[in-house]
Amino acid sequence: MKNNMRIRQIREKDNQRLAEIVRSNLKANHLDLPGTVYFDQGLEHLSEYYLASTQRNYYVLTNDEDMMIGGIGFAEFDGFEKCAELQKLYLCDEAKGNGYGYDLIEYVCQEAKKAGYEQMYLETHTNLATAIHMYEKVGFQQIERPKDCVHSTMNRFYIKKLI
Repeated sequence: MKNNMRIRQIREKDNQRLAEIVRSNLKANHLDLPGTVYFDQGLEHLSEYYLASTQRNYYVLTNDEDMMIGGIGFAEFDGFEKCAELQKLYLCDEAKGNGYGYDLIEYVCQEAKKAGYEQMYLETHTNLATAIHMYEKVGFQQIERPKDCVHSTMNRFYIKKLI
């Protein structure tokens, strides 16, 4: 990891900061709307959700002072066989533009593969053009909207084989 950044598993103390990062990003991209994670009931308690099963996990990116600057997760996705969903890839503004998103995607894909998944699905929105560029650059292929889509406002859907 570059610049003394570290990736570690989410902890309860991370919940509030992570919720702030997620909501700040969505608001900045005009996605503070119903049908997005912005209004998810459990956003302030993500550690409880991700640590409750071996089939999902969330990782935070921290600096030398253990200050969280972003994160990424995965969880089971029933829409496709042996498939995980890439979830909640967000960085604080100060961390953007340093390649950390790529590092986090690579890391979470490796962890999902270790958990037994063979594919990674994600949903996003056209307002998140930088994220879409990144997903496509690392090999995600756009697909039609799956019937199991949870966040109704999302309008771009991708899948990638975990090799």
